Amino acid sequence: MNPTLIYRWIVFLLAAGYCIRTMVFGGFDAFGGPFRYLTIWALFASFFAASRMMAIIEGRSTRRWDGFVCMTAVINTMVVFLYWRLYFADPTSVTRDGQLAAWHLEIYLHLAGPLLQIIDTLFIHRSYRRLGAALLWLLGVLAAYIVWAELLVQPMNDSPRGSVTSGLPYPFLNDLELPQRMVFYSTNVATAVVLLFIFAAIATLVRRRFPVPATP
Repeated sequence: MNPTLIYRWIVFLLAAGYCIRTMVFGGFDAFGGPFRYLTIWALFASFFAASRMMAIIEGRSTRRWDGFVCMTAVINTMVVFLYWRLYFADPTSVTRDGQLAAWHLEIYLHLAGPLLQIIDTLFIHRSYRRLGAALLWLLGVLAAYIVWAELLVQPMNDSPRGSVTSGLPYPFLNDLELPQRMVFYSTNVATAVVLLFIFAAIATLVRRRFPVPATP
């Protein structure tokens, strides 16, 4: 059997399974439920990207979705980097009690899942050919998440509580004044754009080193 097909089935089924788990066990007691977190946005984006990769390799579609899959890879990278950087600096900055979730959930959401999707974009799908579309997707999704967190999630929730405000999805955000949060958001959006161009450079090197992909 085609090893790429097996790989994409694994990626697809894992993403689908964790999306279903999120919908069933994610907890909707607070407004926004699990969708308060950028990690979950990245998870569902990964699931959609995996479904499109399956459609391509099975000959059900010819649409590549380059911009979307590139955006997903960058946001996945941001999720992994930010989560672990903040957690190791102060566990309570990203979780209410400072405790990690179940080991398999942490490994998948904050390491293995993003890595599997990034590998596909760089070495199988050969993405990063349409950076304009990728940039629009990236800026659009990040802007949508910031608006969602600030204008909907925060006013509709009473916790987590911080020294400045309450309701923002990640505890440390509630200790920052609005201008400080805007600086934090802007810095991370700029970092995401830089990551996009880094991935594009890596993808170019991969295409030059291995000019004939084995699969679509």
